[in-house]
Amino acid sequence: MSSTQTQATVLIPGKLHPHAVSRIEERFRVVRIERGDAALLDEEARRAVRGIASATVIDAALIDALPNLEIIANFGVGYDVVDAAHAGARGVMVTNTPDVLTEEVADTAIGLLINAVRELPRAEAYLRAGRWSQEGPYPLTRGSLRGRSVGIFGMGRIGRAIARRIEAFGLPVSYHNRRQVEDIDYRYHPTLLSLAEAVDTLISVAPGGTATEKAVNADVLAALGPEGVFVNIGRGSTVDEEALADALRSGTILAAGLDVFVDEPNVPEALMACENACLLPHVGSASVHTRQGMADLTVDNLIAWFTEGKALTPVPETAHVGQKR
Repeated sequence: MSSTQTQATVLIPGKLHPHAVSRIEERFRVVRIERGDAALLDEEARRAVRGIASATVIDAALIDALPNLEIIANFGVGYDVVDAAHAGARGVMVTNTPDVLTEEVADTAIGLLINAVRELPRAEAYLRAGRWSQEGPYPLTRGSLRGRSVGIFGMGRIGRAIARRIEAFGLPVSYHNRRQVEDIDYRYHPTLLSLAEAVDTLISVAPGGTATEKAVNADVLAALGPEGVFVNIGRGSTVDEEALADALRSGTILAAGLDVFVDEPNVPEALMACENACLLPHVGSASVHTRQGMADLTVDNLIAWFTEGKALTPVPETAHVGQKR
């Protein structure tokens, strides 16, 4: 173990995957606090912290309170809980965990789509309640994947993985992104509304933040039409949940499959009451295999930074940041 590693202190605010914690404790000095609040640290600890490993909110106030902070290793591909722009301005590296969860989350998106269209959770509940033997076969589902056209909101790594799976079903794929992606042939729509008007199935993989807040609104849902299906595997904040509940209840769209919500773990009662919504407790990447891979990449970013002076997976806002000397 190098002297640089033994001298570096890493802050772990809140809960973090136990495999990540174990590896960090083997390589670094560790300070743990209940949440990302600088008031929970004394002056000595604030000055000692050079790295953060977290899956929780890291705001500008905490970043500013740590004068020797060099790197924030975020557990998760989405990093909207970290003020990455402020970190970049302060010369602090931010990393995330892309790729290792891409295929798992894409699989979950397809599962949500099939569940929503074919009502599989409701059909299982029908069987378990003894209704198959008492009442006969489960009613034919109005929805089907056959003949659908699919739009993807957010054509990043996960969006591409979902698109490949959709293609395997023999369905056409279109997308909306902040900008057109040059190396793919899917049809690009410059606005989310135009995408929704062109398809009947919308899968959101968009990141959170002010730019996407409530982007999937009443107009977008209405554009999908009465056979429309909406799936969200990205961030709950991208959806107007009240408008979505109204659209499901009124028949404006056929069904929805949701793995993410605005105020997790609190799911709006209006959505809970919609039988045509398949609701999951944010399990997109929640397999032992994938979460361990995410934990390893979180720690590997810290090790690479403090031993080699570079991060493995820097986020765009901090790609310019070099190691402090």
